[in-house]
Amino acid sequence: MLRRIALALVAGLIALPAAAQDWSPERPVRIILPFPPGGSTDLIARIFADRISRSSPHPWVVENRSGANGNIGMEAAARSAPDGYTLGGCTIGNCAINAAIYRRMPYDIERDLVPVFWSGSVMNVVAVHPSVPATTLQEFIAWTRANQGRVNYGSSGFGSSNHLTPELLNGRLGTGMVHVPFRGGAPALQALLANQVQVMIENIPTKIQAIRAGQIRAIAVTGGQRDPSLPDVPTFAEAGVPGIVVEPWFGYMAPRGTPPNVVAGLNRLLNEANADPDVQRRLRDLGTRPEGGSPERFAEHVRSEIARWREVVERNNIERID
Repeated sequence: MLRRIALALVAGLIALPAAAQDWSPERPVRIILPFPPGGSTDLIARIFADRISRSSPHPWVVENRSGANGNIGMEAAARSAPDGYTLGGCTIGNCAINAAIYRRMPYDIERDLVPVFWSGSVMNVVAVHPSVPATTLQEFIAWTRANQGRVNYGSSGFGSSNHLTPELLNGRLGTGMVHVPFRGGAPALQALLANQVQVMIENIPTKIQAIRAGQIRAIAVTGGQRDPSLPDVPTFAEAGVPGIVVEPWFGYMAPRGTPPNVVAGLNRLLNEANADPDVQRRLRDLGTRPEGGSPERFAEHVRSEIARWREVVERNNIERID
């Protein structure tokens, strides 16, 4: 099955002669983002859209269409005309985790979409409201255990990495946190700021400004090593909880049937934007590691993540969603 998915993801993306890769948009390109404004998916996409628009005769526009942890927006992208003028925002949730956790999906990665570009990777960060009496991960774990069922965590929706990571902690460490899903990371952050939820384990870009402003407290990051944008915040392993490494990612897919030379042209424009030092700086300031590369590179990453998160869901007996 996984081999079939991998072959389908890269179908039609075989290297083309240079002359066939010269496609450029002749009207605006729309990126459908499956989450509300203000979250990581939105912030990263707008950096790319802004850079490309400044050097193109036709602007790239961002359209936020949220719901069902990215399924609604991605379905709209998958059903769009395969002509290069619509891309869907692809995340660890709607392109990898959702297939493992939702019993019914409105689109199929293999059948309906083709990878175009890997825009970046991030870490999640455990951040708490200032009223929480914990400054370290071990203190936080002890506090949640002592308050079973009374500590609420916010997420951008069922099936997101910021939903599954707290559930891993619940299952492995007995933290007993209660899930409160929102329609995106930005609404969940507002709930954290208002102390309606006490913790979020969310992408760094969504929360970094609030952390820097002292509005919330960062305790640990989920990467394999510390994030340069939060150099004083330890990893889970450094904080005494090994074996939990979660690095969410973002990219763009086109509807299946988009001609290979069109995919190549879109990938070229996005890689050109990614090479801009200002784009690199803006991404890193948010806590995003720039990625880039070929559609094939992104396809391989998506394939490996689908396999990984299916195993995580099955191994940890995480409840599937209707």
